[in-house]
Amino acid sequence: MNKAMKRFFRIISRIIGIILILLFLFGSFKYIQKSNSIKNNYALLGDEAPILNLNGSEFRDLNKNGKLDIYEDVSADLESRVSDLVNQMTLEEKAGTMFITMLGMTDEGNPIDKPFFTTTPFDFMFFLAMPSSSEMIAVKKMNNFNIVHSYEADIIATLNNNIQKMAERSRLGIPMTIATDPRHGTESNPGAALYTPSFSQWPTSLGLAATRDTLLVREFGNIARQEYLATGIRLALHPMADLATEPRWGRTNGTFGEDAQVSAMMTKAYVLGFQGDSLGRNSVATMTKHFSGGGPQENGEDAHFGYGKNQVYPGDNFDYHLIPFEEGAFPANTAQIMPYYGIPVGQTDEDVAFAFNKRIITTLLREKYQFNGVICTDWNIISGSSISEARAWGVEHLTPLERAKKVLEAGCDQFGGESSPELIIELVNSGQISEERIDNSIKRIMRDKFILGLFDNPYVNVAKAKTIAGSEQFRKKGEIAQAKSTILLKNDNILPLKKGTKIYAVGMKDPSLINSYGEFVDEPEDADVILTRITTPFEPRSDEFLENFFHQGRLYYNKEELSEILNLIKQKPTIVVANLERPTILTEINSEAKALLAEFGTSDKILTDIIFGEHVPSGKLPFELPSSWEAVKNQKEDVPYDSDAPLYPFGTGLTY
Repeated sequence: MNKAMKRFFRIISRIIGIILILLFLFGSFKYIQKSNSIKNNYALLGDEAPILNLNGSEFRDLNKNGKLDIYEDVSADLESRVSDLVNQMTLEEKAGTMFITMLGMTDEGNPIDKPFFTTTPFDFMFFLAMPSSSEMIAVKKMNNFNIVHSYEADIIATLNNNIQKMAERSRLGIPMTIATDPRHGTESNPGAALYTPSFSQWPTSLGLAATRDTLLVREFGNIARQEYLATGIRLALHPMADLATEPRWGRTNGTFGEDAQVSAMMTKAYVLGFQGDSLGRNSVATMTKHFSGGGPQENGEDAHFGYGKNQVYPGDNFDYHLIPFEEGAFPANTAQIMPYYGIPVGQTDEDVAFAFNKRIITTLLREKYQFNGVICTDWNIISGSSISEARAWGVEHLTPLERAKKVLEAGCDQFGGESSPELIIELVNSGQISEERIDNSIKRIMRDKFILGLFDNPYVNVAKAKTIAGSEQFRKKGEIAQAKSTILLKNDNILPLKKGTKIYAVGMKDPSLINSYGEFVDEPEDADVILTRITTPFEPRSDEFLENFFHQGRLYYNKEELSEILNLIKQKPTIVVANLERPTILTEINSEAKALLAEFGTSDKILTDIIFGEHVPSGKLPFELPSSWEAVKNQKEDVPYDSDAPLYPFGTGLTY
């Protein structure tokens, strides 16, 4: 290397070194700045609530005034406690209460504030898109959060206790309500469901519907309730009472299928399992979604995204989608309701999304159905974030302030996925919304907190959390549900297998489980039978962060995928096990397979038990399976089981 080149590389090295030093200094400055900001935020909080001893009873002095206020008195009647609290709240405290959004957590059970090294996309998302926890709690005065991390139960419980202690230090000591999306399946989608191995594992809602067993579904709700309670989670952002009448829809996996009566039965049992016959101290409140039915998406595209904003009703079947609410959620007294993102095209006097639509929220939900619980919007419909645009479908032309006003005028109480209480403050101070209107919503939100007992004791036993959540008893119940949800669609005298059968398996996480009954072999030619687990096809999309997690589009396997499957199953008699997130087109595969099973989160262990006859499949399809892509495209989005010549009709299910 000549002198000129050496000199050039020395210069480049120095430049790179200077850049790295500048980046380090800038990063250090920002870290110190952030740390000081967090310190200043928490300095706004006061002391912890002392305990008052009156007539032999103990009370938490939440506002630290040395006397027992009505809202602090567990023996006072509910409405008096609610009124007393609301009368003491400032406008800023009311505004903060009207927002619920995501709260990040570390693996030690602390809320995310300062940046820390992580390889978790969720954590980067919080740094990029979310205010710090201290800002939301101490400055914005928020007291409702949903959590999206899936740590061990004791870590989640620790987070609850940590942020409840922060809440206790607020001026009035208003406790936190911690909410979550479903955690008991195997799906992991920050916009829909959260795989949490520390909880018992159950089939998806589709699988629960496949059992047709309302007692089992209520038992699931009761077990999930206990696991949530143990970790401090008091609000379930589920169930989904939507109907999967459009087979391409990416949220089908969270529904109870396409039949309104089945969905109504399952929704009712589900809510009763979480809440009990009435909401109380041992309940987990349910936020049933998405009123008035979020299933009939135009061309199956999901309303999280602008291209899926329209819900259409070519079959004039709007009322059909109300049945799971009329006969399920409302009779079970669901505590809360969430409308969806979509625009119910042509169904009201203006084509705006549900949460902005007064005919949907006030005329239909409040007045016709007399629902007086909390109505919370779906996430991020007002302001948007650095990750995605605001999902303000139909009112994109309005400012965030105007959108917030329209949501309140429509009749909603709370804003999901937002942290902008300054909008409410401005609306009230400018005279656009009355404080009396705000008080109506605050009373609904606080009423649930009081009924759940959060004002009296929001803390949980961290040590017990790990013994309750995911207990052996609960896991065994989940396994029973997995077996019961599995559907036998075809059986050409191959199932159940005889003990000792040699099996070549593809798609199992732990094929060695086969050796419990038979023999797992390494090559197809050595096998008596081939077992292959396949998943639902979809079109990968990546326009934005959240879109990567939604499985949408095609329901058929492309040429490469289909060829790989068929080349395998033509070699030996084959058992195909299809995990159904949506109604998959299995026509060619069905023709070649000796047996076809459908499952919704069945583990390898339970599947092995089923194929050897230790469990007997008894599930029934919660939707029909189409025979072709053409048939799918010709269906009407709002009409159930209207596919031409389906491969397997709704309700199909064999047994041994």
